[in-house]
Amino acid sequence: MIIPIASDHAGFPAKEITKNILEEMGHEVIDFGTHSEESVDYADFAVQVAEKVNNGDHELGILICGSGQGVCMTANKYPKVRAGLVYSKHSAEMTRLHNNANVLCLPGRELNESQIKEILEIWLTTEFEGGRHERRINKIESLTQQK
Repeated sequence: MIIPIASDHAGFPAKEITKNILEEMGHEVIDFGTHSEESVDYADFAVQVAEKVNNGDHELGILICGSGQGVCMTANKYPKVRAGLVYSKHSAEMTRLHNNANVLCLPGRELNESQIKEILEIWLTTEFEGGRHERRINKIESLTQQK
């Protein structure tokens, strides 16, 4: 799978770890930056991945900042993006299983390499359960279409 990824300066070290893990898993990574720990605005990078997922260019994307919150808030401004802040194995599973998240947002300052690897493995392999959750996802999409 081709996966676009981006981070701000606070998420840069975790982004580099994430890229390596994804490549080891056999995925192709498109890196939209940032490319250092020099201070930048997270929104400038989050929109690049969110636009690719929103437009259907890519099925899934990954965003990383210090807390994961800023990139998640930015990505969720797009009507077809369902970005989820993931900080544990359980949240990784649930954002895919029940929420059909298509953008993974990680708190780069909070996770070590083994945690990131576990989260990626779960998030990328968990299938959306559908059923009653489909109705809820459709409600979210209808709300964003009204704006």
